[in-house]
Amino acid sequence: IRCAKTLVTFKCRLKTHLNKSVKTDCTYPPLLTIPSFIPTGSDLQVCLPKNLTCCTKKMEERYQVAARRDIQNLLQMSSSSLKFLISRNVAAFQETVDSLVRQAENHTRAVLLHTYRDLASPAAAPIGEFFTDVGLFVLGSELSLEEASHRFFDALFPLVYERLVEPGLSRLSPTYAECVRMACRDLAPYGRAPSRLAAHISRASLPGRVFLQALHLGVEVINTTDHFQLSRECRRGLLRMSYCPHCQGLTASKPCMGYCLNVVRGCLASLAEVDTHWREFVRSLETLSTRMHGAQDLEQVLLGVHELVRDTVAHAQRSAPRLSAQVHRVCGYPSRRPEQVSSVQHDSAGQDSIPLKGVIRNTEDMLSNRRKEFISSLRLYRAFYGGLADQLCVSELASGDGLACWNGADVGKSYTLRVVGNGIKAQAENPEVKVKEADPVISQVIDKLKHINQLLQGKSIPKLGTLDQIETGSGDGYSGECDDEDGCWGSGNGAAERRRIVTICEYQSQMDGCLIAVWTLILTAPIHCRGSSGEQVM
Repeated sequence: IRCAKTLVTFKCRLKTHLNKSVKTDCTYPPLLTIPSFIPTGSDLQVCLPKNLTCCTKKMEERYQVAARRDIQNLLQMSSSSLKFLISRNVAAFQETVDSLVRQAENHTRAVLLHTYRDLASPAAAPIGEFFTDVGLFVLGSELSLEEASHRFFDALFPLVYERLVEPGLSRLSPTYAECVRMACRDLAPYGRAPSRLAAHISRASLPGRVFLQALHLGVEVINTTDHFQLSRECRRGLLRMSYCPHCQGLTASKPCMGYCLNVVRGCLASLAEVDTHWREFVRSLETLSTRMHGAQDLEQVLLGVHELVRDTVAHAQRSAPRLSAQVHRVCGYPSRRPEQVSSVQHDSAGQDSIPLKGVIRNTEDMLSNRRKEFISSLRLYRAFYGGLADQLCVSELASGDGLACWNGADVGKSYTLRVVGNGIKAQAENPEVKVKEADPVISQVIDKLKHINQLLQGKSIPKLGTLDQIETGSGDGYSGECDDEDGCWGSGNGAAERRRIVTICEYQSQMDGCLIAVWTLILTAPIHCRGSSGEQVM
């Protein structure tokens, strides 16, 4: 009778595993052909019987498949809420950044409309292109923000020249307007404003880029640990714990708590090694989040772009006599369209005479609030990997206290062997699962966590390579971005590299945690700088 019950349970479980879309009723089993003999178990590999057994070798093999699927399903179920939390916030941060960039773009257009009314409409296209580049950069694109800023102001210069430097005349011809645009960088009508704008946005964006990259890595860590390969010893241990009692007809028994802990801690020993670095990962994200204010507050910087653009245009307008003479020397006198008459409307004092509403901030969409809410939720999972094995046994696998339980050999009241701790070293004394070494795939994930933690903390990483390599383990080198007005946005020649190194040393004494310096340092050879206090910094 016990063997018949085992066969029914086996077929029901097997059908459920092989076809999860079919709901199988194991309470009222279908008619079965009970074997005319009881297997001796001589061909079994794991579920070795004391006397007779209900299992055949084929059943044992399929039970082992079921045991592996059971633990993998439990791992995925346990991490599903954590994975959803991080994935949802990656999407939310990207949406918030996009909304913030669009808000900054619209406000810049509004300021030009109020201050230089005739300039606003034709400037809409360059403004839109610039803020599109800003959005891409903030979300991780490797484009040159310095070049994007110069391109924006170059496109703006013919409009500024036509409407503010020499107003009241007909429109410039396309050929002359193109000459004015190409002369912009040589004439420098805006001073160092284009480089300054790029530097401000870069400085504020880099912490957010690291933060977002870290979240992507967090999802990768979870995906990897959810699907890591169980060792042969682990699979045999899980089979012995979960399904070998079925071979004795004990289909309702659950493993004793100590027995379960030994088996699952042995199986998940490599995952327990992630614990220290995962805790540091959560702490580092929190620390970086608290540093993202002032010059590193992306929201504050983006919503202040309109002021710099307005002041830059005003600077060019004040330099009208000089710019007019310089343009005439380079491009000649304007070739105009006589049929069009300009109706220039601008108010150089418009920023004072026309009141503008301040930037309206939706507190629910602010980046800082989203980060705080996310970190608060993530904190609840900081011990996730350290307590994973225990959680599975307590909530899913093991028998309750005081109940009869399976101890690996028979059903009794307790498990008498030593219960080991978590982690690889602790498994040396594990009586149930032998663990030889850490899983190499999990070791790679740990290395990635170490690297991203150093980035989050603002430490340099010798011989690391690129942030892309942290996330994917491969890929081309990161092209890098400058953080100052140093003109190093070319092809990466030696002179440009030297200018970039100087800039890094300058910023390293100013930035909390050396975050900006570190971002570029990892892209080049190790560089020794002197901080503001004179100490040497890598």
